[in-house]
Parts: sequence; structure tokens; C-alpha cells
Amino acid sequence: MRFPILRGLLAVLLLATTAAQAQNYPSKSVRIVVPFAAGGPADNYARFIGQRLGDALGQPFVVENKPGAGSIIGTDVVAKAPADGYTLLMMSNTHTVNETLIPSKPFVLMRDFVPVAPVNYSDLVLVTHPSLPVKNLQDILKLAKDKPGKYNYASSGNGTPYHMAGELFKSMAGIYLVHIPYRGSSGARTDIIGGQVDMMFDAVTTMAEQARAGKVRAIATSGRQRSAVLPDVPTLAEAGLPGYEATIWLGLMAPKGTPPAIVQQLNEAVSKIVSQPEVNQLWTKQGAVAMKMNPQEFDKYMRGDIEKWAKVIKSAGIKVD
Repeated sequence: MRFPILRGLLAVLLLATTAAQAQNYPSKSVRIVVPFAAGGPADNYARFIGQRLGDALGQPFVVENKPGAGSIIGTDVVAKAPADGYTLLMMSNTHTVNETLIPSKPFVLMRDFVPVAPVNYSDLVLVTHPSLPVKNLQDILKLAKDKPGKYNYASSGNGTPYHMAGELFKSMAGIYLVHIPYRGSSGARTDIIGGQVDMMFDAVTTMAEQARAGKVRAIATSGRQRSAVLPDVPTLAEAGLPGYEATIWLGLMAPKGTPPAIVQQLNEAVSKIVSQPEVNQLWTKQGAVAMKMNPQEFDKYMRGDIEKWAKVIKSAGIKVD
């Protein structure tokens, strides 16, 4: 009889301890690790969310960029961090892709992390340097088919949404483009503007301004519908690749074992932020759409995304360059 009673007492003590942790959380600054280079969507929205989380919860949320190896380096830092709610990961669908694309990673996403909250999603846009003799998707397809391997596309690294969007594009179009991975979005973006590479899939949130300024040519966007920030640019599906869709989405995760009460507290705080009308108005102008799920729904969403990209990777025979 004593053992069931002891187990019951331990469970009560555990719940009380977890509740106390949540009530006192945060009592110091919180680190949000962004495993991508500065200047891209993950970095920008981590800072946006971090500032507002700090305002809401009374402690600074400090962003640290730790790019490299297609998000592996920074993500592993968080995987090894204490599970106390003071180190968070700003992740993207790079991570769900990498579960299949890079099986030898030092962590397993759904084993070593707990989903906290999604943030938003946005379309990508296929852009070319203005010197490339193309005006639309059909021109690109003709060039690529006439001279396989002559043309290239840049990405922010193996396994990133930009890379996968390009590989899906190649697979569906039946063309061969040389993939040139960079250590982050900023380097790839600099080189597409400078003409060192031919084309690139980039977040519409960051590339629309360059397209409007004429520094790059916007060919097509990657969502189901046209982007609100580039309404005159067709989707890839309507431009000649029916069924094409590839977006970039962002979310927060924490090391496995983070107290559920803290995870719930963070989820509720993020959900309030992304539900604010002024936030939605601002993000609409940027081409981003807020996402709102509880931790369990976000967990299910992520597992579904892992399965989706696993099928694409395996069916298309995509390998890390």
C-alpha cells in the first residue's frame, strides 16, 4: 500500500514543482537560438517575437545567431542546453526536411525537442539576376532543357526551404540546375543581386523589395495563391508547374524535458502576440501569415511535415550535395 501512496505523493510534488517553476518563469533573460544567418526570416521574426515576449513576460528574450551546416550547428546547441525554458530554438521547415535528408545528425527532432508554438508562414519567390535572358518560367525551362547543368541556383544551405524548393522545382520540371549552397541567406542574396549566381528561391518577405527595385527579376511565387506583396507575379503552379507548393514556416521549440507548464506559458504568450490585429496587418504587408496552434497541435503538424518531405526526398532521389 505504501508504494502507490508514495508514487501519488511524488506525482503531486512534481506537479507542484512544475507549477512553481512556471509561476516564477522567467526570472532571468531567455536565449532564442537562431540556427541561421542574420537578416533572413528566421532571424527577423525571432527578434520580432522575442521583443514582444520580453514585453509580455518581463525578462529579455535575447536572439543569438548560430548558423552553419544547414541549421545543424545551432540546433545541436539547443538540444544540449538545460531543459529549463531559458534556451529556445527558432526553427523552420528546414528541420522537418533534415529529418530525412540528413539522418546522421547528432539529434532527432521529435525525440530531443518539444514543440512550443508556431509563428508564421510565407511564400518563397523564384528570382533571377536581370542579366539572365528570361522573362518568365517558360523561358527558364527552355534554357535549362537546352543546356542542362549550365545554369545554377543558390540556397542558404543544404536542407533549407530554399534548397528544397529548388529541388522540388527541378524534379517537377524535369530539368537539371546546379545547386550552390551558402552558409546563410545573406550570402546567397548578395550573390544573386550581384549576378554571381543565376537564380534563387528566397522568402518573399525579404526579396520583394529587391524585385520591386529591379535588382532581381521575380519569376513566380511558391504558394497556392499569389502573394499579397507581389500580386502581379504568378505562382509556379499557374506559370506552368501545376501542383507546385513550397512555403517557409517558423516556430519555437525547447529541449525535451522542459516543464510542460513553461511550454504552455510560452505557447499562450506567442499565440496572443500572433493574434494581435496590428501584427497581422504588418505581416500581411510583408507576405507572412500568422500560425496559431497549441503544443499538441503543433506536434502533429510537425510530424505531418516530416512525412511530407520524406516522400518528396525519397521519390525524387534528393541527396545532399
